[in-house]
Amino acid sequence: MTKVLRAAAIGVVVVSLAAQLTAPAVAAPTKLKWSECPPDAGAPRGTYCATLKVPLDYAKPNGRQITLMVSAVGSLSAKHYMLVNPGGPGASGIGVEHQVSGGLPEKVNDQYAVFSFDPRGVGKSTPVDCGDFSKLVKHPALPYKPANAKQEQQRIQQAKQVADQCGRKAKDLLPYITTDNTARDMDRIRIALGRDKIDYLGYSYGTKLGATYATMFPQHTGRMILNSVVDPLVSTYRSGYEQDTALQARVQALFAWIAARDKTYHLGKAAKTVQAAWEKLRSDVAKKPAGGRAGISEVDDLLAGSLYTDDQWPDVADAIVQYRHGDPSALLSVTDQLALQAVDPAMLAYNCTDPGWPRSWSTWHWETRIADHRAPYIAWLNTWYSAPCAFWPVGPVQQTKIGSSKVPPILLIQPRYDGPTPLIGARRMHAVLPGSRLLVENGGNHASYLGRPNPCIDTKATQYWLTGQLPADGNCPASV
Repeated sequence: MTKVLRAAAIGVVVVSLAAQLTAPAVAAPTKLKWSECPPDAGAPRGTYCATLKVPLDYAKPNGRQITLMVSAVGSLSAKHYMLVNPGGPGASGIGVEHQVSGGLPEKVNDQYAVFSFDPRGVGKSTPVDCGDFSKLVKHPALPYKPANAKQEQQRIQQAKQVADQCGRKAKDLLPYITTDNTARDMDRIRIALGRDKIDYLGYSYGTKLGATYATMFPQHTGRMILNSVVDPLVSTYRSGYEQDTALQARVQALFAWIAARDKTYHLGKAAKTVQAAWEKLRSDVAKKPAGGRAGISEVDDLLAGSLYTDDQWPDVADAIVQYRHGDPSALLSVTDQLALQAVDPAMLAYNCTDPGWPRSWSTWHWETRIADHRAPYIAWLNTWYSAPCAFWPVGPVQQTKIGSSKVPPILLIQPRYDGPTPLIGARRMHAVLPGSRLLVENGGNHASYLGRPNPCIDTKATQYWLTGQLPADGNCPASV
């Protein structure tokens, strides 16, 4: 349930130099041929792209090859190369290099070219294509929390259909869409760029990818910052239950935020009063869906989507107020977006090959019922998001155990109240990466480094990018 770095959060500054991007790198001849990115790649002007062939199966390096699309902004004669991954897993990286470059201080940009890529299975790289799911879910959708066994079985059948369809359409790719293979792809990108070491910035799932790369290729790991850190010691299945509690806490923080602004929204001066207004909205659309298609699940999706960043909290408050005044447009907008992205095959492909997914639905059922007592707005929603993994057509693939004494020092930046990647994960990553440093930011905005000003975090991170000198472990105020 992780998401990409939000484009709107970072001011974009064009720092590309076309003449230098099409020239060879200073350190070594590049194997990448740079040109303007394809029009449909979603890259801002000033971004350049190249393709790279890598093995589908690294156990058979001369076997079938797949294509990666790599993107770049900056000068190939830069002293340092930074590779960026925005998370997901399975989020497109094309364009993220431009956002990151625009957020970096000028003195860092002077020393860095910034690169990203669509990971295997994603976007303009060889994609996982499971076919059309647009008719899988009709809106209003079934409630996330089943009212009875029939509703639960209907949701289970939808999950099975997703898994079955991916098995029919993409089974040749699915066993190889893994974090370890993407880390190997990153090393191929490093080689193609002619660099002995690559610097790296990873957000959310990108922290797992970066830590995996550093464990597999410590001798080629340069300066590395990981923001909103994934727990390295639990399975993806188990991490979902860590998320439940942390996201529920974000819900309560949201209600308190709205209550503190009663003069603006008039939804109550206490969090419990705001929560009652939210429950009234859910009850109303459960009985009579807004616009005939926005029901209780769609309203729950609006809430869940707002928990990544405080920037979206006004949207939730406005949606309640507007609905009370007879305007359901905000709810319908969320519904229409969901209809366009009913299933994320790439995210499932990465997650579902991880070990640890129970194959017995009864395990999911009972653990989610327990989690529902602690996280009633989140638990069932989160479970259904990953439910196809219970029926995935390929078995789990062994993963690299993150951490070793050979991993160079890494900087971890973690919001204290992060919902998608709770603080416990950052503390565990800190423990398994010897020499790492952990900065805890006293806020809850997911993947906020470079997206929101924070002088305490930014100063320390800038010093690290420029000198390689890590700060001490510490705490920082919340981002503004």
